[in-house]
Amino acid sequence: MKFNLSLFIFTGSLLFSFSALAQSKSLFNGKDLTGWHADIPKMDDNPDIKSPFLVRDGFLVSMGKPNGHLITDKIYENYRLDVEYRFAGEPGNCGVLVHASEPRALYDMFPKSIEVQMQHKEAGDFWCIVEDISVPNMEARRGPKANWGITEGKERRIKNLTDYSEKPLGEWNTMRIECLDRMLKVWVNGDLVNEGFNCTANRGQIALQAEGSEVEFHKIILTPITKLSN
Repeated sequence: MKFNLSLFIFTGSLLFSFSALAQSKSLFNGKDLTGWHADIPKMDDNPDIKSPFLVRDGFLVSMGKPNGHLITDKIYENYRLDVEYRFAGEPGNCGVLVHASEPRALYDMFPKSIEVQMQHKEAGDFWCIVEDISVPNMEARRGPKANWGITEGKERRIKNLTDYSEKPLGEWNTMRIECLDRMLKVWVNGDLVNEGFNCTANRGQIALQAEGSEVEFHKIILTPITKLSN
């Protein structure tokens, strides 16, 4: 006799199946920054400057300054990334970068990548950083085609589908990013906020930003996928 046992677990607003959890892994161990390395340009000439990335009370924290990136040591492809975050003080700017590769490729700061924006009230925007991606209604969301580009001075921002998916300040937000081949899909607190295709990269490192504002990260969970969620 065979049994088909399915177990579902609720965590926050997300529903995981037992089979998904079996493959999932946390990119943050809750104790230190094992598996990550920081790239902080201002530390090149002054190694005494403190890194903006630290672990505090079991949270991974981006203090926001000096600007830079915390980057995974490993390269990933075809995955779902579930991130739980909140602005610890004043609302501001941060982001999750996917398909990251060449460091400091833009403005001698940003690694070649696609940024999924976390800036307050703009969570889910795409920013093209020497990589590109397409979305439906491209001109309405990116501006005139003649201005599009992926380097300095070009129209790199692709606006999200909704600016009203974030929770009140101080509360935890969930961001789900799915990367499959050259497609990218993003949800914030369960709302589909962006969806792109024809990305110029399909694999790379994952990075978190220090971009002016203090942000706490509670969970950073990666799950391999073979198809995008509906």
